[in-house]
Amino acid sequence: MSTVSAVLITITCILVPVSLITVWVHDIVLDTDRYVSTVAPLASNQAIEDAAVHRITEAVGVRVNGSKVTAEVAAWLESQGLPPSAGTAIKALGPQLDSAVNSAVTKVATRFVESDRFETVWTEANRAAHSAVDHALTGQGRGAVEVSEGTVTLNVGTAVETVKKDLVNAGISAAAKIPDVNKQMVLFKSDKLEKIQDAAHLLDVLGYWLPVITVVLGAIGVLLARRRRRALVTTTLCAALACLILAIGLVIARRYYLDHLPAQVQSPAAAAAVFDTLLRFLRASIRTALVLGVVVAIGAYLSGAGRLPRAVRGTSERTADSAARWGGAHGVRTGKVGTWVDAQRRWLTIGVLLVLALVFALWNHPTVLTVLLLVLILLAVLAVLALLAATGRNGEPKEHAGEQ
Repeated sequence: MSTVSAVLITITCILVPVSLITVWVHDIVLDTDRYVSTVAPLASNQAIEDAAVHRITEAVGVRVNGSKVTAEVAAWLESQGLPPSAGTAIKALGPQLDSAVNSAVTKVATRFVESDRFETVWTEANRAAHSAVDHALTGQGRGAVEVSEGTVTLNVGTAVETVKKDLVNAGISAAAKIPDVNKQMVLFKSDKLEKIQDAAHLLDVLGYWLPVITVVLGAIGVLLARRRRRALVTTTLCAALACLILAIGLVIARRYYLDHLPAQVQSPAAAAAVFDTLLRFLRASIRTALVLGVVVAIGAYLSGAGRLPRAVRGTSERTADSAARWGGAHGVRTGKVGTWVDAQRRWLTIGVLLVLALVFALWNHPTVLTVLLLVLILLAVLAVLALLAATGRNGEPKEHAGEQ
């Protein structure tokens, strides 16, 4: 392997995980539908629902001064001749009155959050706020989502107003006097956000060009190598290893973040749900790239000249020949098609590989299942080509034998 080839392959392996992050950032920032589909399931997440109930209850802030109310009632009863001991008993009900009102508020808030109305409010708020998310990683939050001093928050004012109306309808008239509020639910907070913003801006500028550059550099590195098949195996396996390292890094980053949550984040479970949801597609991309790298490495290895690859290919060819002879004995012929496939098999195989590679490149956000599906299609096509080539090799002699 030449020095230039080794350098290009090394750069390729480093750029593969960076490219995955680039695509993830680009999609989350610029694709509104994909962003909304990413965060929409959070509306029915139990941790998010619990955190939303807590924040909405705080925001509504219905407060009945139980001690004041019971004191006034006790004073009036005493003025009507009731014994002081009865007044004292009435005053003792103040805390229970406060608790009952707070319990009613929580119950109404919970009913709202667990309903379809909250999912609608959540989805609409996030869709309307996508312009803020578009700028969140550059530090310019606006609308329902705001970014300030390392804190990303979501405005729950719409939910608060809905709960206020529900409280009034439930008979808690004091809720009607609640002033307009603009309460925020903290989604993310980190003192490293500014640095993350700078990195994200660079990744967003690169956009989809970095994956293309990565593939081109890798291809050039393999073509310049003295032993191209071995270079391809090395490149794909090292790229898969880099993806594995990135996956491990995300696990460590998640643990570190959750272990160092600031006081403003009141629900660690909700913070974990948001973290996992926003990184869901990045993790899927990492798994896909890892599996793809291993599959390509295995394919390149099995096409080599080693003992195991030769044994595997020999077994496949013998199986195809047996099937072709059995078919010939039962009148199954492919004629000139089989002969032509046998002569052009190498180029046909290359063509199939190029077509499947193009399909994978154009596939919108491929997954591990996509890779496995394309592998199954490739194996099926290769099996058909092997069988046609075998009939081309084994059919003619029998025909000539019949003429003698």
